[in-house]
Amino acid sequence: MVFYGLYYWAELDNLTDLRPRGGCDDPTYPYYFKLRCGNCGEVSAKATCVSLGEVVELGRSTVNLVQKCKLCGREASIVMIPGQGTPLTIEQSQHGDRILLMVFDCRGCEPIDFAFGDGWRAESLDGTTFDIDCSEGEFADYDEKGEYPVGLGKLRPEFRVVKKQERHGKTKYV
Repeated sequence: MVFYGLYYWAELDNLTDLRPRGGCDDPTYPYYFKLRCGNCGEVSAKATCVSLGEVVELGRSTVNLVQKCKLCGREASIVMIPGQGTPLTIEQSQHGDRILLMVFDCRGCEPIDFAFGDGWRAESLDGTTFDIDCSEGEFADYDEKGEYPVGLGKLRPEFRVVKKQERHGKTKYV
């Protein structure tokens, strides 16, 4: 098993706390990305969708996704690990910090090419909430309460191999 962390960064302009609309552990938020087969290296032609709310029985356990490679027929599975993601703040954006959104326990596959979509949310510096469609990679609006423009751009996702660390009864992926 290999754990992959999905990290993200964006250039935030007068916005903070960028995250999926229902929070980082939203059971309905769809994560779209391609899969590379761990056996033959084939990359899926279309993006695969996985969400915390979708559970599939696999033997004596449950997973969030089971998929067969179209080239070699090898079966792969993904289990999403909630409780690790955090919203991207304006301070982190200004420092260029990539923030962990979700952890995936991948068996027989590697996630690549995450695609941002609709269903994101952020607040202006004065607390106005904006629902954001990130599929275009940018967003611009005006905060009437604070009387200034808000926006985001240069969305950057990145999958990294992460390791599981347990300390004092808490699990963390780094």
